[in-house]
Parts: sequence; C-alpha cells; structure tokens
Amino acid sequence: MKYRKLGSSDLIVSDISLGSWLTYSGGVEKAQSIACVKHALAQGITLIDTANIYGKGAAETVLGEALAGVKRDSYVLATKLFFPMTETDRGLSRGQIHKQIDASLKRLRVDYVDLYQCHRHDPETPLEETMQALSEIVRAGKARYIGFSEWPVEAIRAAIEMAGVEKFVSSQPQYSMIWRRPEEQVIPLCAAHGISQIVWSPLGQGILTGKYLPGAPPPAGSRATSATMGHFLADIGTRGALLEAVQALRPLAQSAGLTLAQFALAWVLREPNVASAIIGASRPEQIDENIVASDAVVDPDLFREADAILAPVQKAA
Repeated sequence: MKYRKLGSSDLIVSDISLGSWLTYSGGVEKAQSIACVKHALAQGITLIDTANIYGKGAAETVLGEALAGVKRDSYVLATKLFFPMTETDRGLSRGQIHKQIDASLKRLRVDYVDLYQCHRHDPETPLEETMQALSEIVRAGKARYIGFSEWPVEAIRAAIEMAGVEKFVSSQPQYSMIWRRPEEQVIPLCAAHGISQIVWSPLGQGILTGKYLPGAPPPAGSRATSATMGHFLADIGTRGALLEAVQALRPLAQSAGLTLAQFALAWVLREPNVASAIIGASRPEQIDENIVASDAVVDPDLFREADAILAPVQKAA
C-alpha cells in the first residue's frame, strides 16, 4: 500500500480508501460491514470515509462500532454534512455545522474527525457563515481539517480567497476513466492551492469492473440487481456502447497484469492531485483485489490507449 499527503494538511492517507455510501448504510449486513472495515485496516487502508446522510446515521453508527478499540491515531476518519437529516436539519448554516458535527462524533464514538467535509455547496447560506463555522469546529478540536465535495468552481475559488478562515485541504469529486469532468477546472484549481482529491466512484459504480456485459442482464448479486444499492445503475441495460468500450479495455489491463478494476483504479491514481480513491466493499476479498492497484506500475501508453477507446462514450458516461 502506498500513502500520499492530503493537500496542505499534515495527514498522510492510503491511496486506496474505504467508503460507506451504499454499503454500510444498510446495503450490507452489519457483521459483514464490520468485518470489511477491520480487514481494510489490517491491509493498510488508513482513510475511512463516511457521511451523516448515509443511512441517516447508520453508516456512522456501524463505523463507530467497527473502530471501537482501534488506536485513534492509526486511521484517518472523514465524514460530511449537508443533505437533510430531518425536515428541518439540512445545509451548511452555523447552527447545522455545530449540531451535525456533534451528532456525527457521537455516532462515530470519537472526540474528533480528521476531515469534515461539506457534502455539497449550500447556496442558501452565505459562504462566510459556512467557512467561519467550519473554522470554529476546527479550532474547538472537533475536526482537524475541512474539505468539500462537488462544489462549483466559483465557490471553491471564493473560499480559497477568503481571509481569516481555515482552508480546505480536500475535494471529493466523482472521477474515473468514464467521468473526467474534474480535470477541466476543479483539479487545476485545487492543485494550485494545496487541495487534494479524494475520489468517489473510481470504478464508475462498478461498470469499470467489466462485470456488466452488453446485451446481457446484470449478474446475480451485483450492485445493479440490489434494491438498496442499484438505483444509480437503473439504466445499465441502455448503455451498450459504454459497456462494449469497457470490454475493449480488457487486453490493456491484461497487458499490465491487472484486472479491469485494478487497471481503472491505477488510472485514477496516475493523477498527482489525487490523494486517495474510495472503494466500496461488501466482502473482504474485494478489498484484497482493489488494493493491488496501489502498487501497480502501468505503462502510460496503456492508459493513453484506454483513453482513446473510451473517448467516444465519454459524454454518454
């Protein structure tokens, strides 16, 4: 496992991290979820990412149980806020930031999180109020650093330029071989200001594993067939051109001595501004497969060939 510095912080994180979005929020049975977390830590994964909205607190609760008794400075814990927890609790106001950090810490059974992230931008709250409140919880010792996820470039730039507040050290965008939008503006802006990317969906919701074949029904037990985890793949049967392009990547992955999933993760990690790629795991063996990408050495020509194959389907992705 390799490790990278997270932006301008002093946090060192594993370049493969464990997420809990669709898995530990209810998609995977609790005992299995805890087994995956413990296996990830044993394999050298140090960054654990979650959010209060995942299962309306369920994922944080499971992680709190899984991490109980684990030496606190042996892992980096990240959570988020923004989405509605109740009819009235949502957004990035000062009141919500203070309320939600306390609730998250209680569920996670810790005194602080290493990284507190704004899950989305809140246009209804003045940015100054949000940044000042985030600074207050950092200075109170409840969070060590702050980050954001999927913010518009204008808001990122405004936060960077704001004086007297804590600075963001991380961005959490969707980024993969089939979703490259952050390369246009977000990554260059962040790279210039000490902000690293912690990437979600680096395998394109599982599409880049190659398990979904054009013209064939999704395999039994896959995310696309799950009532709790499959809503983002509801249109998988209509994406034949994309699925065919992904299958065309197989010879390239084989040339690199990797599975398609490992090849796709290695592609994400080729970007210097990426500190970590978040994986989901419903079984410990999935972690074992994915962490191989951390140490993979891939000929850049193979990545260029992959980009050429996928270019015609990028908009459709």
